[in-house]
Amino acid sequence: MANKPPVEVDLSGKTAVVTGANAGIGKVTALELARAGARVILACRSEAKARTAMTEIADAVPGAQLELVRLDLSSFESVRGAAAEISALAPKLDILINNAGIAGQKGLTADGFELTFGTNHLGPYLLTRLLLPNIEAAAPARIVNVASRAHYRTGPLDFGKVRKETATPTGFPEYCASKLANVLFTRHLTKLLEDRGVREVDVYAVHPGVVASEIWREIPAPFRGLMKLFMITSEEGALTSLHCATSPSAKGKTGLYWDKSKPKQPSADALDDAAAADLWRRSAEWVGLQP
Repeated sequence: MANKPPVEVDLSGKTAVVTGANAGIGKVTALELARAGARVILACRSEAKARTAMTEIADAVPGAQLELVRLDLSSFESVRGAAAEISALAPKLDILINNAGIAGQKGLTADGFELTFGTNHLGPYLLTRLLLPNIEAAAPARIVNVASRAHYRTGPLDFGKVRKETATPTGFPEYCASKLANVLFTRHLTKLLEDRGVREVDVYAVHPGVVASEIWREIPAPFRGLMKLFMITSEEGALTSLHCATSPSAKGKTGLYWDKSKPKQPSADALDDAAAADLWRRSAEWVGLQP
């Protein structure tokens, strides 16, 4: 961890949701938000792992205000249930960090979408849409979408592939496409909020760095071990998410892509407003919402 605390503001009275908060950068993010005084809702697929993480956070931050909501981003039914539970817990939601994601896994979601695209994009898209009234009610509020520099390594989204099983042996091209979707989603959500005159909800897409976390758990062990030699720690990986979620210097810098706690130019495909609007429209149709 850096010498100075990663969260330098008092978050007492604020409520944050962190998806995938049971491990890796999600757990570090939840820990530091709790240390700064926020009430933190851990939205996780594994209840057992989440409860272990809550115990560890409570040990590090006596008096931490922690809640648990079960969330499986690969299932629209689970996302809707989690959103309803979060809404009951937090009618006003100050911070939403869409951190959870998968890489290297193959198959289809319960709703018939390519597994990585469905989990990394459609699940967070639906969760954010359902929680948006709560977020707007808390304004000023912030939404952080954990994307990746992997979005530079793909071309325009191929919507013909998202309703089919993972096509590649590694699943990495599908991961890159899902991360491009995260950046496009951030861009179009920002535009829609601005069009509606919502000025106090900031949205960020962030690259956390290549982090030695559980996201790589499905990569075969010999390759995973070699990869992790060149990765950063979860503590380092959480810094950009925490900066965008809390720093006064990031306020108002909405709709941008961030790397190492600074705005950075995303890929040309990530700047395509027509593609962002098309992704939004299709995503709304797929999850059963109005655009």
